Amino acid sequence: MSHFVLLEHDHPELHWDFMFENGDVLLTWRLDRIPTEGCEFDVIGLLDHRVAYLDYEGPISGNRGSVSRVDRGDFELVEATDDSLVTRVMGMRLRGTVWLQKKTSDGSLDESMWRMIWQPD
Repeated sequence: MSHFVLLEHDHPELHWDFMFENGDVLLTWRLDRIPTEGCEFDVIGLLDHRVAYLDYEGPISGNRGSVSRVDRGDFELVEATDDSLVTRVMGMRLRGTVWLQKKTSDGSLDESMWRMIWQPD
């Protein structure tokens, strides 16, 4: 089973990093809020992060603020394509299905903009 983590990050402004283990990297999305039941909102796809962030809390080098863990747990991959990801997360706070889908702009995919839906168990 693979792992996920939700980190609160205070730089450059308060946001949350939602990360899914994928081999030796973490697929990462930036959220402007913590998911709530049945929520649907836009998120930003970020570059992959190091797997060390699964267990890390504290300051980030280069004066990029600090992170603290909000949730962590296992996830099961349900479906993955180049423009979507469906997982079942089993954390302490987040339990249920997470859909991440790349958004389109003028009929073409926007590489960084995604839509997230979380449906709790």
